[in-house]
Amino acid sequence: MSDSTTNPVTKRLPLIVIAVVAVLGFFFLRDYLTFDTLSANRDRLLAFRDDNYVLTVMAFIAGYAAIVAFSLPGATIATLTGGFLFASVPAVFPFLPGAIFNVAGATLGAMALFLAARWGLGDALSARMDASDGTVKKLKSQIDDEQSQWSMLFLIRLVPAVPFFVANLVPALVGVPLHRFAVSTFFGIMPGAIVYTSVGAGLGQVFDRGESPDLGIIFQPQFLLPLLGLCVLAAIPLVLKAVRGRKGI
Repeated sequence: MSDSTTNPVTKRLPLIVIAVVAVLGFFFLRDYLTFDTLSANRDRLLAFRDDNYVLTVMAFIAGYAAIVAFSLPGATIATLTGGFLFASVPAVFPFLPGAIFNVAGATLGAMALFLAARWGLGDALSARMDASDGTVKKLKSQIDDEQSQWSMLFLIRLVPAVPFFVANLVPALVGVPLHRFAVSTFFGIMPGAIVYTSVGAGLGQVFDRGESPDLGIIFQPQFLLPLLGLCVLAAIPLVLKAVRGRKGI
């Protein structure tokens, strides 16, 4: 009998489960994880939060983690809900503590997806890259460099155009250590989380006016330019390494 830890089907089972749940979630949950659902149930949610604050925080973080881990629809709704439910009063920093809860849930879910991908595919793919020759092996050696990894990880988190699930899977497939992935995810998604959590903190007034929140707010200059500045900072070590490599330094 073969060892279950080396059985290809067993190793890929978590990814298979994630894929199945993701497909089912797309068809059965997308009509429920909406602004209309949040607006219709906001009074009950706020009342439950007031009566069971700690339980609400734990349930919210767990739910957010599940959305990310299974790549379910509604991550943006969840982020806005975190701002709506946990906006600080007085609102000096309205994104607190909702932003912390959002980032915690997203990071835990990302780590779960990362581990599933690493266990199912990452180790084998990384070994094949190590055994290859030419460009593929050169790319792998560059990714294995610690400084390059940190820069790459922060860069893919900060660039708004990179889908979140892609930023979760790619590091697992190229052999990034879990602790680097976790730290870069937690801090790398924080700027965007603060923006959307702040939007969520004002959802009550938006719903009262019968409107929908502006999800394109992150592309407005006052938010996009600082994010691009952080992207440039994260990319500097990669650029310097490339320049030194060309010069043979």
